[in-house]
Amino acid sequence: QVQLVESGGGLVQAGGSLRLSCAAPGGTFSSYTMGWFRQAPGKEREFVAAVRWEGRATSYAPFVKSRFTISRDTAKNTAYLQMNSLKPEDTAVYYCGAGPAFSSVSSDFPFWGQGTQVTVSS
Repeated sequence: QVQLVESGGGLVQAGGSLRLSCAAPGGTFSSYTMGWFRQAPGKEREFVAAVRWEGRATSYAPFVKSRFTISRDTAKNTAYLQMNSLKPEDTAVYYCGAGPAFSSVSSDFPFWGQGTQVTVSS
């Protein structure tokens, strides 16, 4: 069973930056795609970014527009989401997921963390 733990969320002003981390302590991490999704109040969970198991392929949602960068450190069993130029509309709970397929569909990620809140003030 893969257990994921997100951290790094918080309150930041528009234009600021945050780096989210997703740790998989003791879990099988190296063979999974890692993905970040987010869910704002009253909205469905949406794809943000994903990185394939070996780290050579990444995928981003169109709204990211080079503001966010996903990466992973297999030795540390940790994935990261560097978020720059944050906007108020980026406010959401951000979830880390793990799954066998390189995908942007949430149902392809059977393992999830508890989420971390990101709030961007205007």
